[in-house]
Amino acid sequence: MKTALTAITLALLLSGCAETWKGVKQDSSTIWNETKEATQAGVQNTKEAIHEATE
Repeated sequence: MKTALTAITLALLLSGCAETWKGVKQDSSTIWNETKEATQAGVQNTKEAIHEATE
């Protein structure tokens, strides 16, 4: 009985961890994409500012 209860508890914990890991991966992907977009916008703004300053 004790072994079965331990196995069930372990299975539930591992399934919860798998879902958490999927969430972490999804959040990281979203954050990475937003960071790339912000960086590209910053580079573009810097290029424009340099171009305007050198005209």
